[in-house]
Amino acid sequence: MTISKDKMVSVTYELKLDGKGGDVFETAGKENPLSFLYGSGMMLPAFEKALEGKNVSDIFEIAIPAIDAYGEVNDEALVDLPKHIFMVDGKIDEELIAPGNSVPMMSTSGQRMEGLVISVDEQTVKMDFNHPLAGENLHFTGEILEVRDATPEELSVMFSGGGCGSGCGCGSGESKNSGGGCGSGCGCGDTESNLESCETGSCDDGKGGSCGCN
Repeated sequence: MTISKDKMVSVTYELKLDGKGGDVFETAGKENPLSFLYGSGMMLPAFEKALEGKNVSDIFEIAIPAIDAYGEVNDEALVDLPKHIFMVDGKIDEELIAPGNSVPMMSTSGQRMEGLVISVDEQTVKMDFNHPLAGENLHFTGEILEVRDATPEELSVMFSGGGCGSGCGCGSGESKNSGGGCGSGCGCGDTESNLESCETGSCDDGKGGSCGCN
Protein backbone atom coordinates (compact mmCIF):
# COMPACT_ATOMS: atom_id res chain seq x y z
CA MET A 1 0.00 0.00 0.00
CA THR A 2 1.38 3.39 -0.99
CA ILE A 3 0.89 6.79 0.64
CA SER A 4 -2.09 8.60 -0.85
CA LYS A 5 -5.10 10.64 0.26
CA ASP A 6 -7.00 9.40 3.33
CA LYS A 7 -4.29 6.93 4.32
CA MET A 8 -3.07 6.87 7.90
CA VAL A 9 0.70 7.21 7.84
CA SER A 10 3.26 6.69 10.61
CA VAL A 11 6.87 7.79 10.20
CA THR A 12 10.05 8.28 12.16
CA TYR A 13 12.04 11.41 11.44
CA GLU A 14 14.98 13.52 12.44
CA LEU A 15 14.75 17.22 11.68
CA LYS A 16 17.86 19.33 11.23
CA LEU A 17 17.99 23.05 10.58
CA ASP A 18 20.07 24.59 7.78
CA GLY A 19 20.73 21.41 5.85
CA LYS A 20 21.84 17.87 6.63
CA GLY A 21 24.89 19.17 8.48
CA GLY A 22 22.81 21.38 10.78
CA ASP A 23 21.77 20.94 14.38
CA VAL A 24 19.10 18.37 15.27
CA PHE A 25 15.94 20.23 16.31
CA GLU A 26 13.40 17.44 16.72
CA THR A 27 13.09 13.67 16.45
CA ALA A 28 10.37 11.03 16.45
CA GLY A 29 11.54 7.43 16.91
CA LYS A 30 9.88 4.08 16.39
CA GLU A 31 8.59 4.06 19.95
CA ASN A 32 6.84 7.40 19.44
CA PRO A 33 6.36 8.01 15.70
CA LEU A 34 4.54 10.81 13.95
CA SER A 35 1.12 9.58 12.75
CA PHE A 36 -1.17 11.61 10.52
CA LEU A 37 -3.98 11.41 8.00
CA TYR A 38 -2.45 12.07 4.59
CA GLY A 39 -4.21 14.78 2.60
CA SER A 40 -6.11 16.25 5.55
CA GLY A 41 -4.10 19.49 5.62
CA MET A 42 -2.43 18.79 8.95
CA MET A 43 1.09 18.61 7.52
CA LEU A 44 3.22 21.01 5.53
CA PRO A 45 2.27 20.64 1.84
CA ALA A 46 5.92 20.24 0.84
CA PHE A 47 6.38 17.49 3.43
CA GLU A 48 3.31 15.58 2.19
CA LYS A 49 4.22 15.99 -1.47
CA ALA A 50 7.64 14.43 -0.87
CA LEU A 51 6.04 11.38 0.80
CA GLU A 52 3.37 10.72 -1.82
CA GLY A 53 3.60 7.26 -3.36
CA LYS A 54 6.09 5.91 -0.82
CA ASN A 55 5.69 2.52 0.86
CA VAL A 56 6.35 0.95 4.25
CA SER A 57 10.10 0.66 4.98
CA ASP A 58 10.98 3.37 2.47
CA ILE A 59 13.63 5.80 3.68
CA PHE A 60 13.07 9.48 2.94
CA GLU A 61 15.14 12.66 2.88
CA ILE A 62 13.26 15.93 2.46
CA ALA A 63 14.72 19.44 2.20
CA ILE A 64 12.19 22.27 2.58
CA PRO A 65 13.30 25.92 2.19
CA ALA A 66 11.90 28.40 4.68
CA ILE A 67 9.52 29.95 2.15
CA ASP A 68 7.82 26.56 1.71
CA ALA A 69 7.93 25.71 5.41
CA TYR A 70 6.98 28.34 7.99
CA GLY A 71 7.87 31.43 5.99
CA GLU A 72 10.39 34.15 6.59
CA VAL A 73 10.53 36.17 9.81
CA ASN A 74 7.75 38.77 9.82
CA ASP A 75 8.54 42.00 11.70
CA GLU A 76 4.80 42.68 12.04
CA ALA A 77 4.55 39.61 14.28
CA LEU A 78 6.56 41.49 16.94
CA VAL A 79 3.87 43.05 19.11
CA ASP A 80 3.84 45.24 22.23
CA LEU A 81 1.00 44.09 24.49
CA PRO A 82 -0.38 45.91 27.55
CA LYS A 83 0.89 44.20 30.67
CA HIS A 84 -2.53 44.12 32.31
CA ILE A 85 -3.84 41.38 29.97
CA PHE A 86 -1.58 38.95 31.83
CA MET A 87 -3.34 39.69 35.11
CA VAL A 88 -4.82 36.69 36.95
CA ASP A 89 -6.93 37.21 40.08
CA GLY A 90 -5.82 40.82 40.29
CA LYS A 91 -2.09 40.02 40.04
CA ILE A 92 0.34 39.81 37.16
CA ASP A 93 2.13 36.47 36.93
CA GLU A 94 5.72 37.68 36.56
CA GLU A 95 7.02 34.13 36.04
CA LEU A 96 4.64 33.63 33.11
CA ILE A 97 5.92 36.69 31.27
CA ALA A 98 9.63 36.22 31.97
CA PRO A 99 11.72 36.85 28.82
CA GLY A 100 12.27 33.62 26.92
CA ASN A 101 8.98 32.05 27.97
CA SER A 102 6.53 30.76 25.39
CA VAL A 103 3.03 31.91 26.37
CA PRO A 104 -0.30 30.60 24.99
CA MET A 105 -2.52 33.42 23.78
CA MET A 106 -5.76 33.80 21.90
CA SER A 107 -7.52 36.57 20.02
CA THR A 108 -11.05 37.69 20.79
CA SER A 109 -12.12 35.72 17.73
CA GLY A 110 -10.79 32.54 19.35
CA GLN A 111 -7.60 32.11 17.30
CA ARG A 112 -4.90 30.34 19.28
CA MET A 113 -1.40 31.76 19.19
CA GLU A 114 1.90 30.98 20.85
CA GLY A 115 3.97 34.03 21.70
CA LEU A 116 7.59 34.23 22.80
CA VAL A 117 8.28 36.87 25.45
CA ILE A 118 11.09 39.14 24.23
CA SER A 119 11.17 41.84 26.91
CA VAL A 120 9.07 43.33 29.71
CA ASP A 121 8.85 46.85 31.11
CA GLU A 122 6.45 48.54 33.54
CA GLN A 123 3.62 48.90 31.03
CA THR A 124 4.16 46.50 28.15
CA VAL A 125 5.26 43.00 27.19
CA LYS A 126 6.98 42.63 23.81
CA MET A 127 6.11 39.31 22.20
CA ASP A 128 7.14 37.52 19.04
CA PHE A 129 4.32 35.62 17.28
CA ASN A 130 6.49 34.33 14.46
CA HIS A 131 6.53 30.55 14.20
CA PRO A 132 9.54 29.21 16.14
CA LEU A 133 11.00 28.00 12.83
CA ALA A 134 10.23 31.06 10.73
CA GLY A 135 13.21 31.75 8.48
CA GLU A 136 14.61 28.24 8.91
CA ASN A 137 15.38 25.75 6.14
CA LEU A 138 14.20 22.29 7.23
CA HIS A 139 15.92 18.98 6.48
CA PHE A 140 14.08 15.75 7.34
CA THR A 141 15.34 12.18 7.24
CA GLY A 142 13.21 9.24 8.30
CA GLU A 143 11.47 5.97 7.55
CA ILE A 144 7.89 5.00 6.68
CA LEU A 145 6.65 2.65 9.41
CA GLU A 146 3.00 2.15 8.47
CA VAL A 147 0.55 2.99 5.70
CA ARG A 148 -3.08 1.87 6.04
CA ASP A 149 -6.62 2.92 5.21
CA ALA A 150 -8.06 5.35 7.73
CA THR A 151 -11.04 4.04 9.68
CA PRO A 152 -14.41 5.83 9.43
CA GLU A 153 -13.90 6.97 13.01
CA GLU A 154 -10.50 8.49 12.21
CA LEU A 155 -11.89 10.27 9.17
CA SER A 156 -14.79 11.61 11.21
CA VAL A 157 -12.53 12.96 13.94
CA MET A 158 -10.14 14.62 11.51
CA PHE A 159 -12.77 16.34 9.42
CA SER A 160 -15.01 17.37 12.31
CA GLY A 161 -12.27 19.63 13.66
CA GLY A 162 -11.16 17.30 16.44
CA GLY A 163 -7.89 16.26 14.85
CA CYS A 164 -4.58 17.94 14.21
CA GLY A 165 -5.95 19.91 11.32
CA SER A 166 -6.30 22.81 13.73
CA GLY A 167 -2.56 23.41 13.37
CA CYS A 168 -1.76 22.76 17.04
CA GLY A 169 -0.58 19.55 18.57
CA CYS A 170 0.13 17.33 15.58
CA GLY A 171 2.18 14.28 16.38
CA SER A 172 4.52 13.93 19.31
CA GLY A 173 8.06 14.72 18.23
CA GLU A 174 10.68 15.38 20.86
CA SER A 175 11.92 18.91 20.39
CA LYS A 176 15.25 20.39 21.43
CA ASN A 177 13.41 23.71 21.70
CA SER A 178 11.63 24.36 25.01
CA GLY A 179 9.00 26.32 23.16
CA GLY A 180 7.53 23.16 21.67
CA GLY A 181 7.49 21.59 18.28
CA CYS A 182 7.06 23.40 15.04
CA GLY A 183 3.43 22.49 14.69
CA SER A 184 2.44 24.94 17.37
CA GLY A 185 3.12 28.25 15.66
CA CYS A 186 0.56 30.76 14.45
CA GLY A 187 0.81 33.88 12.39
CA CYS A 188 -0.05 37.16 14.04
CA GLY A 189 -2.55 39.27 12.23
CA ASP A 190 -4.03 40.67 15.43
CA THR A 191 -3.32 43.91 17.19
CA GLU A 192 -2.64 44.36 20.87
CA SER A 193 -6.25 45.48 21.38
CA ASN A 194 -7.76 42.08 20.63
CA LEU A 195 -5.25 39.66 22.15
CA GLU A 196 -5.53 38.17 25.59
CA SER A 197 -3.54 35.74 27.66
CA CYS A 198 -4.84 32.19 27.67
CA GLU A 199 -4.36 32.33 31.42
CA THR A 200 -7.41 34.59 31.46
CA GLY A 201 -9.20 33.02 28.52
CA SER A 202 -10.48 29.60 27.58
CA CYS A 203 -7.54 28.18 25.68
CA ASP A 204 -5.40 25.17 26.47
CA ASP A 205 -1.64 25.48 26.64
CA GLY A 206 -1.26 25.34 22.87
CA LYS A 207 2.11 23.62 23.11
CA GLY A 208 3.33 20.42 21.56
CA GLY A 209 3.17 19.46 17.93
CA SER A 210 5.69 17.99 15.61
CA CYS A 211 7.63 19.48 12.77
CA GLY A 212 5.97 18.95 9.43
CA CYS A 213 2.63 20.02 10.88
CA ASN A 214 0.82 22.81 9.18
